[in-house]
Amino acid sequence: MSKGDTTENNFLKLLYNATAWANVADNAASSPITQIAVALHTADPGESGTQSTSEAAYTSYARVNVNRNSGGWTVTANSVSPVANIDFPAGTGGSGTVTHFSTGKTGGGATDIYHSGTVTPNIVTGNGVTPRLTTATTITED
Repeated sequence: MSKGDTTENNFLKLLYNATAWANVADNAASSPITQIAVALHTADPGESGTQSTSEAAYTSYARVNVNRNSGGWTVTANSVSPVANIDFPAGTGGSGTVTHFSTGKTGGGATDIYHSGTVTPNIVTGNGVTPRLTTATTITED
């Protein structure tokens, strides 16, 4: 089963740009989320996981919040990508290999995952390493 292309694009615009989907869904009128959290993972968090599942744990790691609008995310052709590179805090110790990323609600902890995907090439973290997801990072509905 699949969604139509227009539906996929409208869904992504609603979720990542807070753009109303005419006659179907509006952005929350009071207290809408204004940012989307991006997390790094050392294994696939899976469909039943949360943003804390297999989350990176190098020293100084923290999730990065990206504005939930067209200044933070580009949505075209059923695909969403960050407008600018997403740089995570530089490692000051620890290690691990980042293989996946996820998006979700801000606030930290075991938040729901909106989307997750692989990081290619994988990023080996550690002292002095600044993990980066580039504007070529995409999430596709299909």
